[in-house]
Amino acid sequence: MQAANRVVLNTGALYGRMLITMFIALYATRLVLNALGAEDYGIFNLVSGVIVMLSFLNVAMTISTQRYLSFYIGAGDQEKLKQVFNSSVLLHFLMGITLVIIFEVAGMYFFERVLNIPAARLGTAKIIFHFTVISTFFTIVSVPYDATLNARENMFLIAAIGIWEALAKLGIAIYLQYTGYDKLIIYGALTAAVTVISLIIKRTYCSSKYQEARVKVRKYFNKGLLREMFSYAGWNMFGAGSVVARNQGLAMILNVFFGAIINAAYGIANQVNSQLSYFSVTMLQSLNPQIIKSEGMGDRPRMLRLAMIASKFSFFLLSFFSIPVIIEMPIILKLWLKNVPDHTIAFCRLIIIVSLITQLTVGLQVAIQSVGRIKVYQVVVSLLLMLNLPVSYFLLKAGMPPHVVLVSAICIEAITCSYRVLAAHKLTGLAIGDYLRKGVLTSLMPVVLAFGISLLPQLVMHPGFVRLLVTGAVSSLSIFICVKFLGLTAYEQEKIEGIIMKLLSKLPIRLPVAKAN
Repeated sequence: MQAANRVVLNTGALYGRMLITMFIALYATRLVLNALGAEDYGIFNLVSGVIVMLSFLNVAMTISTQRYLSFYIGAGDQEKLKQVFNSSVLLHFLMGITLVIIFEVAGMYFFERVLNIPAARLGTAKIIFHFTVISTFFTIVSVPYDATLNARENMFLIAAIGIWEALAKLGIAIYLQYTGYDKLIIYGALTAAVTVISLIIKRTYCSSKYQEARVKVRKYFNKGLLREMFSYAGWNMFGAGSVVARNQGLAMILNVFFGAIINAAYGIANQVNSQLSYFSVTMLQSLNPQIIKSEGMGDRPRMLRLAMIASKFSFFLLSFFSIPVIIEMPIILKLWLKNVPDHTIAFCRLIIIVSLITQLTVGLQVAIQSVGRIKVYQVVVSLLLMLNLPVSYFLLKAGMPPHVVLVSAICIEAITCSYRVLAAHKLTGLAIGDYLRKGVLTSLMPVVLAFGISLLPQLVMHPGFVRLLVTGAVSSLSIFICVKFLGLTAYEQEKIEGIIMKLLSKLPIRLPVAKAN
């Protein structure tokens, strides 16, 4: 199958999963919030928030293994593939054990000295934390299988597992409405069980489908390869860990100053941002293997071209869905949650802006990963992201409102993206001026213009469901037109039209074609 066709099919599969899981997840969140209440929901997000943010860590470690798997798939070296996979299994098992020990030791300190949790729920919160640690271990152990599915570009199974997980969590949310047991403990236990079952599914499929995914660590252990992969994965893990620490650190700082209820607002904001980000993350997941394989084949111009396309299209996709949500956030949250915790609207709007800024250079992250020299890059980016914690603490100490933590995150994210462009220039030879002009400026101009146009219904209509629909329609039309004429080159327009035609050609329904007389 040609690379272009494979990307099209993979994108279609992942978007199918996204559309199904997004609506299921949003409805499940409403049910869970209703069942647990704002305080218990805030406690769950505070204590187990690391597992929510662990998706970033999981992606980073998956890319590390996927990089080696993709390279040797291209080289056709089955022996090396087996060594990479089995070395990865051992590596992530050791990482999982290490993190379990770290989390359990650190958890004792935070529960006793830092976290502001009502005494009546402290014991329950500790139980939830242990379930989170279990889930974390199995999430990390599943990385070699996730990497194999990504390297083999088997997005259909990835989509199927994603749908199963969403349906399972919906079932949990429904069960919570009727159970007479402690709902918070039940929710934590069943959520951890979903992670374990997903690992069993992935391992069973991969070991039967792909020869390299059969665990024979003693036979295929390669000490030199393990050391190399450990170094690469370690720096990736360090970088992704800083994202987890930044996000979870902000949750803890908010908890210290304002209590557990503020964590409900912060948790909902992260949930909204996560669902919106699926659109851009899905497209990037389809492009990642091609970007990495291009570098492995020695075709750096193609790799950089794909990286720029990934950044632009990720930004456009997130903007397409984010603009109406940002504008009509109050009515959307009211319709979704009914009872909206204080500060949720501001948190949601600001955290989406943070993600939009990130998308402007998201393709460069993959490009830098492809090259492999990531040590200095990861250290600098991690330090910049972690800077958000002391800045937020001192701002709140000075009496600023809760949402100031995300205002500082926006500023720091902009600085981080600027450094990412400089790092890509040094490591890959990226032309900075060319990227700023073709990648950043041509992305911002149409989106800013479309945002201004989308504000027009606010001037002539009263708040409500009708205005929400009108804003959505105006926003969709304006960003489509602005991006088409201001954001895309002729080459990109041609490629998009080709992708759309290929997607339509895969549909079982065919439009009738008039025959000439």
